[in-house]
Amino acid sequence: MGASEDNSVFDIVSFGEPMVEFNQTGEHGGRVYLQGFGGDSSNFAIAAARQGARVAYVSALGDDPYGRLLRELWAREGVDHRGVVTDAAAFTAIYFVTHDGGGHQFHFFRAGSAASRLRPHDLPRALIESAKVLHLSGISLAISPQACDTGYAAIEIARAAGAKVSFDTNLRLKLWPVDRARAVMSDVLRRCHIALPSYDDIVAITGIGEPDAIVDHCLALGAEVVALKLGEQGAIVASAAERHRIAAHPCKPVDATGAGDTFGGAFVARLVAGDTLRDAGCYAATAAALSTEGYGAVEPIPHADAVRAALRAASP
Repeated sequence: MGASEDNSVFDIVSFGEPMVEFNQTGEHGGRVYLQGFGGDSSNFAIAAARQGARVAYVSALGDDPYGRLLRELWAREGVDHRGVVTDAAAFTAIYFVTHDGGGHQFHFFRAGSAASRLRPHDLPRALIESAKVLHLSGISLAISPQACDTGYAAIEIARAAGAKVSFDTNLRLKLWPVDRARAVMSDVLRRCHIALPSYDDIVAITGIGEPDAIVDHCLALGAEVVALKLGEQGAIVASAAERHRIAAHPCKPVDATGAGDTFGGAFVARLVAGDTLRDAGCYAATAAALSTEGYGAVEPIPHADAVRAALRAASP
């Protein structure tokens, strides 16, 4: 799905819930937190924009300081946010990230957030129709029943306009029961063109444990492209015609928050730009690895020049 001469205004329109992040740094006995930004679909949008894609975001924010901070963030990052409405009766969601020997844990304060109240009639139809790719995630659909309905409406608008649909599983069982997650995500995987599952998520949804069998399952559901994220084991990228095992890029990780979102944003951005499947996978794996070398979901996301320098350094 290389870049082509068309009338698309945006390469990618991302739909979901943005959040303000407080990430534990380890200083002063763990009592110091770095304020940043998160929300998987917003992270994805910023990662794609930092690789040079034309990106817009669709969501809702509260009329509060955190919502204004997010708009300032997107303005700095070149992410168009005209499709983000302000809901004066709701609030902008926040979350905390803590770290211990078992990794990182998330603690969310999002029930009733502005994004969870978004309805299908709030969607900027023309904006979605102007995109080459619509992106959303399991979290985009899980935060409330009406958010799920709105996500489905966005998918139908995109597909009717000839846009591709990109879907990242991002399973969060605190948001919905596994049976509902399994039913909804399996259905959306049938409707998407680019599937971006994480290994643990897709195992929980399908019960399939072997990576190549997982890829086969997603392709059989209808995805044109699958990028199975395997964490420290790299990734598998595949279509019906080809399949590649992508090694993880060497790095010195301190915080994996948002690494999967960085992979997805970079991968789709490079596919839209015309990269081969293998090259897009290698690029995305490198971007994701670099993003783990700093704290927070957004700040460490690398720009294209850093990713390309790392790829050159890793070349034999």
